Amino acid sequence: MKISLKRFFKKLGPGFITGASDNDPAGIATYTQAGAQFGYGQLWTALFIFPLMTAIQEASARIGAVTGKGLAWVIKEQYGKTVLYVSVMIVLIANTINIGADLGAMAAAARLIVPIPFAVLTLLFTAIILILEIMVSYKTYAKVLKWFALALLSYPLALFFVREPWGEIWKATFIPHIEFNFAFLFIIVGVLGTTISPYLFFWQASEEIEEEKVKHILRKDGHPNITWRFIQGLRFDNFIGMLFSQIGTWCIMIVGASVLNGNGITNVSTAADAAQALQPLVQTFPYAGLLAKSMFALGVIGLGFLAVPVLSGSASYAVSETLNWKEGLNLKLKRAHGFYGIITIATIVGLIINFIGINPMKALIYASVLNGIAAVPLIFIIGKIARDRRIMGEYRSKGLSHTLVWITFFVMAISALGMFIA
Repeated sequence: MKISLKRFFKKLGPGFITGASDNDPAGIATYTQAGAQFGYGQLWTALFIFPLMTAIQEASARIGAVTGKGLAWVIKEQYGKTVLYVSVMIVLIANTINIGADLGAMAAAARLIVPIPFAVLTLLFTAIILILEIMVSYKTYAKVLKWFALALLSYPLALFFVREPWGEIWKATFIPHIEFNFAFLFIIVGVLGTTISPYLFFWQASEEIEEEKVKHILRKDGHPNITWRFIQGLRFDNFIGMLFSQIGTWCIMIVGASVLNGNGITNVSTAADAAQALQPLVQTFPYAGLLAKSMFALGVIGLGFLAVPVLSGSASYAVSETLNWKEGLNLKLKRAHGFYGIITIATIVGLIINFIGINPMKALIYASVLNGIAAVPLIFIIGKIARDRRIMGEYRSKGLSHTLVWITFFVMAISALGMFIA
């Protein structure tokens, strides 16, 4: 049966948005740095991480869909307040730093094409994001987020304009290359952290509940009427989202390796450095430099508009569930002051981080590494919850899903530990 593109796109929801937001400005910076610094040496991570991120995001989404409750709420019920407070604090700190790094990167990228002061741009982007997130309904907002995700397509397009050593690329994709030194492991943890990020666990679990509300699956008593058909749809959405994310990751690393590393640029310290990765895409046109910077800026800004609301929203879901506040993007501002208050505070604190003299591009990479460390204990908790028959019933993790979640935990734990030892 032939499925139209429009029908296919309508099947996509929280999983697709989560996957796309995974390649936020922090992701672009980290993957570009990986390609610039190590060439094709870390290209295998895009393929290796794909099943791991798919498994952990599917488990998070399934927990939300089956219980009708956010991840923080389930943690509170099962493990008590101490574990909950630690988990929420990890997410709140990591997300706020990430928000600041993303807003700074959006402003730095915009300055490549418009001569507006950095401070004005960060304030402008912050205001637009808050207005969209607070004033626009979830149904409309979800549609807007899907379109921002398409900003990532500039990197796959760039591949067609660079003469690539495909034999070397395919070898580097399928055969892992590891160096046991701090620099290599630092970027590996950053790649893991920006791909398998704590905020995405909380966001996708909560957004599955939002979807259930929109589709009238969630009963008034808070329990969802789900079926295996619904779970299959959730898994399809999640799979496509994670696939889209990792294709983007793979392309960004290749372009960074070919264009930057290939020309002796091994350190991405500014937005202008990162923008050079797209130079071949427009090199046959007049004003190629400006066009490359424009495409990079539009990609970073578009994905920033996608990622910052996900970061602040996931932090707010976690805090609101902890404090028993009314929460959800489906609610109006007057019915959820606390929920939207946390979104506002997290975004503004993130904004303030940009005025303490931190390099925006470097901040993105350090935020990714922080996420790689913070994700470890949360993955352990998600693995326990997703496997628990009392909580998940017939929809608990089994077989491959269960195995991949625990492989994810051990891989991220060992990588972080190895970085500290190195």
